[in-house]
Amino acid sequence: MTPVFALEQANVRFGMGARTLHALCDIDLQIAPGERVAFIGANGCGKSTLLRVLHGLLRTSSGLLRRDESLCQAMVFQRPYLMRMSAQNNVALGLWLRGQKWSSAQWLAMDALQSVGMAEHALRAARKLSGGQQQRVALARAWATRPRVLLLDEPTSSLDPHAKREVEALIQNLAEHDPSMTLVFASHNLGQVKRLASRVVYLEQGRVLADLPVQEFFAAGALAQRYREAHSFVKGDLV
Repeated sequence: MTPVFALEQANVRFGMGARTLHALCDIDLQIAPGERVAFIGANGCGKSTLLRVLHGLLRTSSGLLRRDESLCQAMVFQRPYLMRMSAQNNVALGLWLRGQKWSSAQWLAMDALQSVGMAEHALRAARKLSGGQQQRVALARAWATRPRVLLLDEPTSSLDPHAKREVEALIQNLAEHDPSMTLVFASHNLGQVKRLASRVVYLEQGRVLADLPVQEFFAAGALAQRYREAHSFVKGDLV
């Protein structure tokens, strides 16, 4: 099966000389269609950088990235950027930029908002919505494009507990609605990783130190023997 993404010895560096920051170091990674992959690790480990590389927002400094260009992909950020317009127009704008007629884009936007429980707020100013509602709009905007690959960067970390549960359930529903869609997300919430992921990639200082099926990753005995850093992180020993 042709992978959705394939990274070979990929590096990302920022700055020059003594101030060079190695954000990603010699990453070898393949993600197959339909996988649900979670990136975990402490702040600054490279999760967000890796997601941005996969989405084409950052170029690798060296190494190779192969991506299936035929697949539509979308990304939702931890704090989504919403335009100064209604929730409906925020979703419709992305569709219009992809070539949809505005009237059609408006109809599809309402359908997407309906799917995330936001139809009743369609005409409200998007920036005046609550954090959880804004994240729902961002998910609707991504989902409206019917992506084959959905990338999520800490989609619930800035939300209150109730909104976290709602947005996580929504992500679960979207993934189950289309099992062939590839889901790649970064999260600090290990419970969320257990619920949403089929595979876990643990990063530390820009390197992949563990890459395992979710059940094997959270099997403490096996993890402790083979991946000591990842085991320490799961136990809470690493900040």
